[in-house]
Amino acid sequence: IFYNGQSDDEIIPQYDFVPTRSYSPVTHALIVDVSDKAHPTILKNYSIDGYFMDARMIGDYAYFVTNSNVDYQYPRLPTIMEDSVRIMTPDAFYFDNVEQFSNFNTLTAIDIFGDKINSESFLMGYSGTFYVSEDNFYLTYQQDMPFGFYENSAQDRFFDVVVPLLPNNIQEQIKAIKDDSSINSSAQWMKISELMQRSYNQMDKKDKEELFEKIREALNEYDVKIQEDTRKTIIHKISIDEDKIEYVAKGSVPGRLLNQFSMDENGDRFRVATTTEYYVQHQGTVRSNAVYILDEELNIVGGLDEIAPDESIFSARFMGDRLYLVTFEQIDPFFVIDLSSDTPKILGELKIPGFSNYLHPYDEEHVIGFGRDTKEIENGRVQQLGIKIALFNVADVNNPKVTDDITVGDSSTYSEALYDHKAFFFDKKSGVLSIPISGDSKGLDVISSAKKFAPDYNRWSGFYVFDLNSSDGFNLKGTITHSAEDSGYYGMSNARTFYIDDVLYTASEGYLKMNSLDRLEEINSIKLENTGKFIDYIGEGVMRESIPDGQ
Repeated sequence: IFYNGQSDDEIIPQYDFVPTRSYSPVTHALIVDVSDKAHPTILKNYSIDGYFMDARMIGDYAYFVTNSNVDYQYPRLPTIMEDSVRIMTPDAFYFDNVEQFSNFNTLTAIDIFGDKINSESFLMGYSGTFYVSEDNFYLTYQQDMPFGFYENSAQDRFFDVVVPLLPNNIQEQIKAIKDDSSINSSAQWMKISELMQRSYNQMDKKDKEELFEKIREALNEYDVKIQEDTRKTIIHKISIDEDKIEYVAKGSVPGRLLNQFSMDENGDRFRVATTTEYYVQHQGTVRSNAVYILDEELNIVGGLDEIAPDESIFSARFMGDRLYLVTFEQIDPFFVIDLSSDTPKILGELKIPGFSNYLHPYDEEHVIGFGRDTKEIENGRVQQLGIKIALFNVADVNNPKVTDDITVGDSSTYSEALYDHKAFFFDKKSGVLSIPISGDSKGLDVISSAKKFAPDYNRWSGFYVFDLNSSDGFNLKGTITHSAEDSGYYGMSNARTFYIDDVLYTASEGYLKMNSLDRLEEINSIKLENTGKFIDYIGEGVMRESIPDGQ
């Protein structure tokens, strides 16, 4: 179990004599023996400086990442404590060209059945998205340029782009002013601006307009190049083997990642899908998407760019030698991309209304899409509608199809599973699919022309449970209400579904409910009210290329 807390230390400020309180975030990692359900026992209580970011379980080891700010006034390295006793100060590694806003990202390995623990800290950008295989941990973040980069870039923009387009005599005078070390930069710029103003005043209207147009075009080209060079995702690769942690390589790819499903390790290749966007004057924001193939040292060895120009990636799923990709602007293009070589290619494409925020494997020939339905309205705009679930048939990779789809509610309807895949539950063996839903009861009246559900409260929250198979598609099995009659609504964050034997369990902030897996008849219910929220457990295995039978 991981949870956030804070340390409480005393520090004497420089040249002072009175200690002052210093608070910093701390992540606690508890190993709990639950063999006796009535009397769980805490076996280990570790704490490490920093906020909890993410965790994975591989075999008997739990790996987790914490992030702590660098205190430049009172610098100190992250430490690991066990029961308030310091047991380790991890080694800290840093890299060339330290980014402007760096943090300590600490990776810790804990043997949950023994006493082994190891940890390493890395001074790098603020990690946001992680991918974990059985052998490697990948930490990624958006590139942050070094101190002074943008100031230097502004100077280069003027002297390297604008000045060469000015009349030759003006160029020579500007160079003389720039090379004059007897005056400071502010005075230099004052002289240069006065010189340029006099030059413009001496031009006729046509020459001035032609010059300004040339400068605008050159600056646009330069600005796009700078944005392409700076808007990158940094990837750090760290090998893991039980308690062994070893840094391997650093790489980068153009654009930004959507989430962990935008990355995948397959053999000696690491694949990523990104969206690149940059601003062009008089044109607006230009977007494009790409897939990159990296080798073991994170060098780019192949890729496919210009996928769905002017759209953004909304979901991605790597499955073996294929990538299923959903982009969106007005409709939902669903792409099937071949990754069997270092030269990816698009095999097939399907365009349907709406978009998928999450793609979940069903089997080798089917993929489940979860997102929203949409419709086009006036002026080419798009209106979002209800929660949409679709089953894609990809048996013919050149001609993907929709086997079935269903929409729940309207634009006011919400599901945590849109942005947290752990809230999405599907078990192929039983064919049960469960999603948390909250929304206005009027908006939840219709989920298809033949299937209706109308709760009694103005605001309803609970779970929609479907039967799903590849032949018949979706069939509403029933709903499990988590709203309370007294308050009308309970929040649905950290909503989860799981089953044990023939009992389906659904959990929310308000209730823990037991229903029969077969007919959804209620067996028992516990009202949680203000007793607290469910602790977010590890619950995330390593990414594997094989298709799981269950969740």
